[in-house]
This record gives sequence, structure tokens and C-alpha cells, in this order.
Amino acid sequence: MKVVCTEKSQILAVRIADELGVQVADTRFARFPDGELYLQVTEPLDDETVIVGSVTDNDAFIQLMLLVDACETTTNTLVIPYLGYARQDKKFKDGEPVSARVAARALSRGVTDVITVNIHEKDIAGHFDVPSHDLSLATEIGEYLKGRNLDNPLILAPDSGAADFAAEIAAAGGWQCDYLKKTRISGEEVRMEPKTFDVSGREVVITDDIISTGGTLATATKMLYAQGAAAVHAICVHGVFTGGAYVHLRSAGVKSVVCSDTIERACSEVSAARCIAAALRKC
Repeated sequence: MKVVCTEKSQILAVRIADELGVQVADTRFARFPDGELYLQVTEPLDDETVIVGSVTDNDAFIQLMLLVDACETTTNTLVIPYLGYARQDKKFKDGEPVSARVAARALSRGVTDVITVNIHEKDIAGHFDVPSHDLSLATEIGEYLKGRNLDNPLILAPDSGAADFAAEIAAAGGWQCDYLKKTRISGEEVRMEPKTFDVSGREVVITDDIISTGGTLATATKMLYAQGAAAVHAICVHGVFTGGAYVHLRSAGVKSVVCSDTIERACSEVSAARCIAAALRKC
């Protein structure tokens, strides 16, 4: 077995290979003069190949499909740590594509299994034409937070839909967990506060699968401080951070912003490698 990867997932791929005790095959990337992508796996592959690539943008999507095709002589397991296009998982208006279905079908060709990590909607797994397995980094995030020595933290989901994920994280340290409840004060004013617990004097950790623009999280942070929180931290699986979101969150008073290496960032302090390697051993 060998591991190959796209440009956007080099660090995670090496970590996965180290966990498995296998080599990473060297791959070269370039562009043609007209902007088309080119790649070449420059060394022979074994009978089994693990292909690692997050779909963070259009180039990463095309590059991942090219890499799968380059590995056509082997049996391939595809690891998609972050799957872009997953948000458009249904038709919201007439004439729209189901983008998640398009992406899943395109990435099913040439592989025998697919592994994803905290995919945005569980139903997307059904769009792959091969067996797929979605992993959760809740335990890894919980273990990371245990090492931060936070003082009696409240693990807080941004809404009820993310409450189960927050509960999994909280279980690692035996912490309390809650989710933000929104109350409309007027046509323009909304109050956000934990549904059950008082944050006064407590450290709060807001958790979610994705932080994209960070707008809601920044607003919630300011309200939590107004309610007496001692500190607010943010941690997620996929750190998209569009439109200056990281700086926006820090300016709003978020003491620390952490993500995993499903999207490789300077603040990727949680690794998905061990979780993915364990799943690969079962495939």
C-alpha cells in the first residue's frame, strides 16, 4: 500500500502514511500555459493505493479526479477529508443542481471505497456509487480540549442541529454541553444564549463541523461576554474561514480559534490522521 495526495492535503496525507507505516508516493503538480492542471505520480504504486484530497476549491476538485485517474492500475480507497459542494445537498429552487450529488458521483469513479470526515449532511453519503464511510472527529477534538486544561468549560453548539456533535466532544472530558437558543427581541434584534446553562464566570467552547464566515459565531461571542463568560474559544473540524473569518472572530473576542487538518491551516491543531488510519485498516 502507498498513499498519494493532492496539493491541498500534503500534511494530512503524510500523517496518515506515518500512522499506517507506509510510504507517500511522490507526485508532481504543474499547469499548462492555458491554465489546465497537470500532475504525475513519479514512482510505481503498489496493488493498493490510498488517495487523499480535500475538495476546497474547483482546482482541488479537478486535481483529485486527475489523481484518481492516474492511479487506474491499482485498487483505490479515496479519502476526502473535506468535501466541497456538500452544502447544496438538495434542490432549494427549481432549476438548481444537487451539487453534492454531482461531486459524489464524479469522485466515485475509479475507487472501491470512500472515506469522508464530518460531512455536512449525512444523506450525501448515499450519492456515492461505492461504499462510503463518514468519520467524526468529536473524540479527537475532545482529547485536544482535555490537553488545554480549561477551567470547567461549557461545550456549546451554535444551534440544536449541532448539539449531538457537541455532546460527543463534551463526553471526552465529562463536561457540560448546551446549544445556543435564539430569541427574537424585535424585527432587527436577536438574542443568543445557552438554552440551559448560565455562562457567568465560565470558559465557553463553541464547537461546529464548519466555520465559514464566522458571522454568527462572532455575534454570539459578544453576547456571551455580555452574559458574563470568562472566555470564549472556537473549535471546528473544517476551518474554511472565508472573507477574513479568522481575524473577524479574534476581533470579536474569541480567545482561540482552532480547526483540524482536513483543511490545512496554521491553526490546524487537531489531526484527522489517526481516525482515518483506523478506518483504512478496516476497509
